[in-house]
Amino acid sequence: MKKMTNAELQTKLGDYTAPPSLYQITKDMPFLGKVSCNIEQMEAGSWQEIIIDYELGASGMADGSWFKATFRFYSDWALFQTADPAGANYISAEYHAAPTVPGQSPATVQKLSVRFDQKGHERPFQKAVIVDTYDGYLKAGDHIIIRLGDRRFGGAGTRVQTFVEEFFRIRCYVDPLGTSRFASIGEDLVIDIKAGAPAQLMWGGSRIVRAGEKFPLRLRSEDQWGNTCWNRGDRVSIKATLDGKPVYDKETRLSEKGWAVLLLEDLPSKNAGELIVTASLPEHPSVKAQSFYVTIDQTLAMPRIYYCDLHVHSEDTIGTNSTTYNLTYGRDVTGLDILAFAHNDFNITTEKWKKTVELIREITKDGSFVAYPGTEWCGSSCAGGDHNVVFLHDDEPEFPYLKTGEHVRSVEWNEEMKGGGVEPGAWPLEELWAAYAHDPEGHLLIPHVGGRRCILDWHYPKLERLIEIGSSWGHFGWLYQEAMVRGYKIGASMAGDEHRGRCGGGVPGTAVFGTKGGMSGVIAPELSRKAIAKALRARHTFASTGERSYGLIRVGEHIMGDEFEHQGPATIDYRFLGDVGWDEIVAFDHTGEIWRRDLQQELGYSDRKIRFRWGGARVKDRYRWAAWKGKVTITNAVINDFAGRGFEHIEETCWRESATTVGFRSDTYGDVDAIELDVSHLATARIRVEGTIDGYVKVGDPLKGNPFVHCPTFAWEITGAELLEAARMRRDLPGVEMFLAFERMSDAPAPREVSGTLDIDPHNGPHGHRPVYLFGRQIDDAKVWTSALFPTFT
Repeated sequence: MKKMTNAELQTKLGDYTAPPSLYQITKDMPFLGKVSCNIEQMEAGSWQEIIIDYELGASGMADGSWFKATFRFYSDWALFQTADPAGANYISAEYHAAPTVPGQSPATVQKLSVRFDQKGHERPFQKAVIVDTYDGYLKAGDHIIIRLGDRRFGGAGTRVQTFVEEFFRIRCYVDPLGTSRFASIGEDLVIDIKAGAPAQLMWGGSRIVRAGEKFPLRLRSEDQWGNTCWNRGDRVSIKATLDGKPVYDKETRLSEKGWAVLLLEDLPSKNAGELIVTASLPEHPSVKAQSFYVTIDQTLAMPRIYYCDLHVHSEDTIGTNSTTYNLTYGRDVTGLDILAFAHNDFNITTEKWKKTVELIREITKDGSFVAYPGTEWCGSSCAGGDHNVVFLHDDEPEFPYLKTGEHVRSVEWNEEMKGGGVEPGAWPLEELWAAYAHDPEGHLLIPHVGGRRCILDWHYPKLERLIEIGSSWGHFGWLYQEAMVRGYKIGASMAGDEHRGRCGGGVPGTAVFGTKGGMSGVIAPELSRKAIAKALRARHTFASTGERSYGLIRVGEHIMGDEFEHQGPATIDYRFLGDVGWDEIVAFDHTGEIWRRDLQQELGYSDRKIRFRWGGARVKDRYRWAAWKGKVTITNAVINDFAGRGFEHIEETCWRESATTVGFRSDTYGDVDAIELDVSHLATARIRVEGTIDGYVKVGDPLKGNPFVHCPTFAWEITGAELLEAARMRRDLPGVEMFLAFERMSDAPAPREVSGTLDIDPHNGPHGHRPVYLFGRQIDDAKVWTSALFPTFT
């Protein structure tokens, strides 16, 4: 209703009783109030105290009302707690009454209570700090002050999101009438989250190149959390050797504007050998020099290996930063050759989808960068589970509607919809297949494990040519093995499933996306849309956990992904190229492991060097990670030195607790972490490991954890003599490939290149063929899975 003057009120109402000036004050207020924040910009992963001030509007808040400050579920902001005021990440809420005007009674609220719920609101703004009111109402103009990382009692503050975001949004809601129906309060609070100072250098390029071919190699500087630095212009020194002899020396600068990157296109490639390219930052001596290894091969059948990420999100659905940002980041920062979007089909609007297709057409250039539009069919696991749809053809993609008018989203349910209903489209999975079965060559469907993991009860070989067995959600080698057991002829791939704007081997976070984003290598004759599309559908791929590694297997002229007939035993040639060194190479068929090559054993075991390894996941579904805390105690021996391996970020670590004990803390998502130990007098040692395993804390006190119900604690004791005799000792735990292991190691460096042959007996499996694939693991848990060969023995 239009605001009236006091005279107009008097005319309409006659005599009445009300606080004389309160009407005018109330009508001048925003109805739901307004929120403000003390922070406009901060460094990713820094420690802060964030103060949110909610000034109630004309609505006030009825007895029992709620207030929420929410942010997107992908954020890895540290979990808030309310149990220890002097501890980190403590949150508080307090009430401040506004002055009353003459004739106005004070509000009667007695208490505020604050809590944190990781799924306390609607996607995408799921993470919620919730304030409940008790025993009374709040009046217009009153304030609720929320402190995220309250430092007043001695706490360190709160560790903020570890990845950059240009417009990090806190969206606030209020339930003014106490009905549990929420409305957003004004405009979002927006914070610019920036990268920090250089802490490391990273390379992106092809691990193997044909002699004489020019190839691009990209360098970037990153902060301690893996964010690409911005507006730096730091001086960089580049040196290269070929088989140990200097062949390149250059001093230049990283880009002064935008991402701190450098593109090199003049590295020598005429002569075969191992090219080692090393970069350093002379003005930042604390940043370690970083080397990249390129094998220049005279006989390579293709110009080079192409690397792709076929599962990228942007802020158009549930990712970070714009579609343009993510496309250019993949091309210019991480140096991807191929990228495909996977917009959540139920979130993406028609307008934003059309814009994505337009941007991809603009940025794609055969010979330098290939992009494809794509969606993520988000069906529940009970209907088949998540499947990406990559549109390989050059025509207009049939999405979100087919040419015949049928709606092909899983469901239509996004925050821009009017109304609160859920409208099903192509559901269950059979209807998605039916939508694109008319043109299998123009489409690629990729089942994967993410939020709604795929269930392999469903499979359509015409469209499903690859399966995603790893991403920033974790490592899922068990999924590829299950596909082989079922007789599916499907290739191996990994991708980022990147929600944080860092596609192409994206950096791990500290929440649900806890491992490095994966990538796939593609064997193709050239970098063009048509050649790459053909190679992807031919399964000419290997899956990498994000490193620019390489794995290839072949039988004669047939390479991984091929299905063919073969008489008699088959000889598989294999070749793996890495960076930190290979630990083991393992072959699998439909029965499981059939052969293993232990590089530590080949190099010769040390009498002093051992390692403790642990890993796996609690469950196969979304909140899968196991949160490990423990210690390794070695008595009757001396721990000379130790080092962690496989830790994803700075909050995963190990430390010396005493002369005999090393503590550790890490989360595993199907990946494996390790501590390497130099131990004197191993023959007389007693070795004990013990600790706890926690999981996802949805709501409540994160300091109390969420003990893994099947294995809340672990303890295992062995002797050094037993380990010297056995070389490898392992204890399996409940969960998904969860285990503890002690293993001997060599003092010699692990090889960056491993090749050889493997003879396979001519026996078909129950599905009429024998799938064989190889798996390689480096000493830092970097992994490669090749696609399988599919021989039918005749």
